[in-house]
Order: sequence, then C-alpha cells, then structure tokens
Amino acid sequence: MAGTIRPATKEDISAILDVAEAKREQYQRYQPTSWRKAGDSRAKQEPCLVSLVENDRIICRVHESDGVLDGFIFATLVSAPPVYDPGGAVCLIDDFALSDSAGWSSFGAALLREVTAEAKWRGAILAVVISGHRDEPKRSMLAQAGYEIASEGHTSRL
Repeated sequence: MAGTIRPATKEDISAILDVAEAKREQYQRYQPTSWRKAGDSRAKQEPCLVSLVENDRIICRVHESDGVLDGFIFATLVSAPPVYDPGGAVCLIDDFALSDSAGWSSFGAALLREVTAEAKWRGAILAVVISGHRDEPKRSMLAQAGYEIASEGHTSRL
C-alpha cells in the first residue's frame, strides 16, 4: 500500500510521540548537551501536541505507510522579528520528524511540500525549517528542495 499524507488528529498523538522520542534520542547523540532529552520529555510534549492538533491556525500533517504513522510535520505562521522584513508571514517548521531516515527524500519531502503549499495559500512568503546540524538525510532533502542555511546555532558548555 502506498503512503498517505493527511491532517493530524488527537488519535495520532501517541504515534507522533513515538517518532518524536526516537528523534530526540538521535539528536542527543549528535549534541549531548544542547539536545539532551529530558527524562519526562514525552509527558511534557503530549499536552503541547494536543493543543497544536486542535488549533486550526497550525498546519499539522502526518504520513502513514501501511497504516503505520511514520512521519509528522507541524507548521506555524509567524511574523518575522521586527528588525527584518521578508515581505510577509513566515512558515516556521520546528516539529518535523520521520521514523526512518531513508524516507526524507520521498515522504519527508512530500510532507514538506504539502505543508508549505498550505502555508503559501494562507499568505506565508518564506518557510524556515529547524534541523539538527548533523541530521544529514534531512539536511540533504532540504538542500535538494532548494532550502538554504540562513543561520546556525553554535553551542559551548559553560
């Protein structure tokens, strides 16, 4: 069966959390201080995800393959910081994860296209996607989709 993209629902929260927790484990290996996973991260994220899924101003999509949720993306339309003027609303994509890194070039890219098309329809003129620096499969997909690095966060333990 081919994969499908659809709006996220409250019934998807547990499966979204499974994918998110695995992504946190991966990012923690990349940067063990900045991306350190909280012991109760799942419990902390659950109410946030419920509020996002219930908010019609947030664009929430999931991908399923053979009835199993294997990816999700959440996009919020925001204003740029007041010292910048990109010309309109910004589509901020912070929560975007897949259960299998091999899916970035296929259904990861499809999730991104779907959400950014909706964001454009809603008036966004720019999309910003957050990604861990060492998440090479995701970064490769973003580059292939025409995304450029606009900023980097550098960390140092104090």
